[in-house]
Amino acid sequence: MPAPQLQHLTVGGAAAATGAPRRLAYWDWPCRAAEHHSVVVCVHGLSRQGLDFDTLAQTLCQSSRVIAVDVAGRGHSDWLADPMGYQIATYAADMATLLMHLRAETPDVRIDWVGTSMGGLIGMALAAQPQMALRRLVLNDVGPVIQWEALLRIGTYLGLNPSFDGEQAAVDYLASISAGFGPHTPEQWRALSLPLLRQRDGRWWFHYDPAIATPFKLMTATADEAAARQIVQAGETALWGLYDAIQVPTLLLRGAQSDLLTPETAQHMTQRGPKAHLVMFDGVGHAPTLMADDQVAAVRDFFWAA
Repeated sequence: MPAPQLQHLTVGGAAAATGAPRRLAYWDWPCRAAEHHSVVVCVHGLSRQGLDFDTLAQTLCQSSRVIAVDVAGRGHSDWLADPMGYQIATYAADMATLLMHLRAETPDVRIDWVGTSMGGLIGMALAAQPQMALRRLVLNDVGPVIQWEALLRIGTYLGLNPSFDGEQAAVDYLASISAGFGPHTPEQWRALSLPLLRQRDGRWWFHYDPAIATPFKLMTATADEAAARQIVQAGETALWGLYDAIQVPTLLLRGAQSDLLTPETAQHMTQRGPKAHLVMFDGVGHAPTLMADDQVAAVRDFFWAA
């Protein structure tokens, strides 16, 4: 099994909290073939990090280079000086810089995208722009309509910045707030959890800047819920516009018990825009971790059929 290499890329736009040029971190699994002209870019959900995709990458790197990004403020990427920069526009600009970097390395490279939740929204923003020239797009349990109740659930833990007196206590906590991922073995929970943790002063802390929650909480924590819902609905209109502009083959994955992506929205996504091919996984909510054999196979077959 090839071990991923941690790489960094200097990006512009939002300033780093350090005051130095801001660096975007990504994990790089080289292709096992002698030459590769295909790259799969994987982007995680709101409070996660790039090594979430290790299991998927171990399969895909048989035929493609795989890159999994630590989005700004997460993992090994720099934190932002202004918390209000933790929004899709910043992330999409960073990823556009990454795509240009990949094409500078290999001018004829073909780039596919796997985006879980927030990573899918970033992928939609890029795929809607023909100049980004994505070849294929996988949206993992996300679409233009995001359920208000799911946002409130995420808001109950995002940015709380707890610490733990032991590694296992942290793993148990992360498993408890990630029940929607579906059943996993203890070893899988550890694989999903340990990259999220940093040890400091004898305690275990999360890997991300707690301020990533700032824009999110400004939207959801208002006393005027009706006004907040109107903001969310306006965002949905914009997201449908992006989705309808996508012209690349698209695979939509959905946890059958997802509280973020409804069956109705998923069906609409099969009927408009790129008319995504929908695959659902029983016993899973938000979001499939792409570790189970059937989940890996769905992505693998979609890319390898290209």
